[in-house]
Amino acid sequence: MDKLKLYTNSTFDRLRNQVDPLADDAVLALVSRSQWAATINLWESIPENFPVEFPPAIKDFFQFYLDLYDKGPEKTLKTGQDFFSREGDIYLGLLGFYSLPYCYAFGDGAEVLVRSERIVNQIGQRLSETGTFVLDIFKPGAFVTDKSPFLTCAKVRLIHAFSRYFINQFAKDWNPDFGKPINQEDLIGTNLAFSFIVLRGLIKLGKPINSDQIEQLLAYWKWIGKLMGVETDYWPNTAKEAFELDKLIRKRHLRKSEAGIRLISALRGYYRSTIPEPLLSRQVDDIFYFFMGKEVSAALNIPLNREIPREILNLIFKFSGWKTYGNSKSHQSIQRMMESQQLEQFGSLMKISLPVIKRS
Repeated sequence: MDKLKLYTNSTFDRLRNQVDPLADDAVLALVSRSQWAATINLWESIPENFPVEFPPAIKDFFQFYLDLYDKGPEKTLKTGQDFFSREGDIYLGLLGFYSLPYCYAFGDGAEVLVRSERIVNQIGQRLSETGTFVLDIFKPGAFVTDKSPFLTCAKVRLIHAFSRYFINQFAKDWNPDFGKPINQEDLIGTNLAFSFIVLRGLIKLGKPINSDQIEQLLAYWKWIGKLMGVETDYWPNTAKEAFELDKLIRKRHLRKSEAGIRLISALRGYYRSTIPEPLLSRQVDDIFYFFMGKEVSAALNIPLNREIPREILNLIFKFSGWKTYGNSKSHQSIQRMMESQQLEQFGSLMKISLPVIKRS
């Protein structure tokens, strides 16, 4: 099917008011009994038999995943996991220097993000949780021999639904013109930022990425999107479709906003104070500008102090990776390094956990 016919303003206006009923119904049940969320946080994977006290909404949500346990696209998953094992350190770097700030430049979606105080005030923990999520969904054997990433996706999907619940219930300043919080357009756009935009970043660095690799990673994130409640009928299959989808969303939502500028300011400050490699920490704005370009950088008030040649930035990323991993880079070594950094910074490993609402 040619997805290009679907990429219209009228279609995406409709998606802007669609959310994720399966997850939203589960969250309505979870907020009524905080202990249920605490129980789920203790799981290592989704059990085949749910606690008898769970209501149908929660059981139906997790049954969705059990029904997919043996339906993962094994070839696609293996290819994507091998790609991450080779490029995972740069992949994570591009998420931080390109994908996340790119999302901040889309004003309506940034309004949701800025309402999470953790993204602004606990940005290190939030970024580490994002890294934990990505490492988990790309670990060798994920979704095939190792079923635990199904639970990871389920919990992140529920966290999105919790965010919608809190905004709908308590954010008196929410403007309906923003669309519904964490709507289908924003979910598709975020999925695109974590896949196609990362590949675009690799190409900007001079990496030889071909159309087959783009299609393979898009297929991987189509699977992830399905598990995250994304309407995958609109998900691109080819580089051309991904380009046109990004172009449409960019045209619809790229704008300067107080929310976006607040988010990028928090990210910039965190990088400058914590990145141990001075070649990166001293040039944060210039690296942002290199990847995002003039138009997106202007929306975030990112100045160009000094233009970085592609070859130099590529060498900086390569040198940083070589200094950290030597010749033994793999998913396992990247995970060990991230866990070591988390223990050093936060005193514990970052886990993806559902909010447990304490009622007085």
